[in-house]
Amino acid sequence: MTDISGDHVKIHFRMDVDEDGWPPASVESLWATDLGDGTVRLDNTPWFVRGVASGDVIGVERDGEGVRWAGETVRPSQNCTIRLIVLKGDGSAAARQNVLEAFRRLGTTGEGIERYRMVALDVPPGADLPRIHELLEHGEALGWWHWEEGCVTAAWHAAAQA
Repeated sequence: MTDISGDHVKIHFRMDVDEDGWPPASVESLWATDLGDGTVRLDNTPWFVRGVASGDVIGVERDGEGVRWAGETVRPSQNCTIRLIVLKGDGSAAARQNVLEAFRRLGTTGEGIERYRMVALDVPPGADLPRIHELLEHGEALGWWHWEEGCVTAAWHAAAQA
């Protein structure tokens, strides 16, 4: 995520919780840069929200209390959001850091969260998409993690077929 400054705001996303109670919240808040025209640019990678990625420009509406609620994506960034639940090392801080480092070498950024043993990856279009997909599949096959596509692009799908 970028440094937080005066033009950063919290944007709230409503989420549907499934019958298993996932995601563990009905609202996720993300940092964004207010673009001043009723839109914001997301500045961090979502943990749970589907269909958005860091850098996406999102329309927002304020409720009566001034809370900014996410609307439609106005301009996608072409970044992907990939999330992993780290199983290796029982999802410890060291295990999550190892996962982040492995993917960072392929062009991603990201962060981990202890509570859910998760890593959220921000995958820009210039990253090594075929190798990232290969590593995701390899690690899952070895029982190192489970992973999901939170937000992907046509380039991601093409790389997965390569």
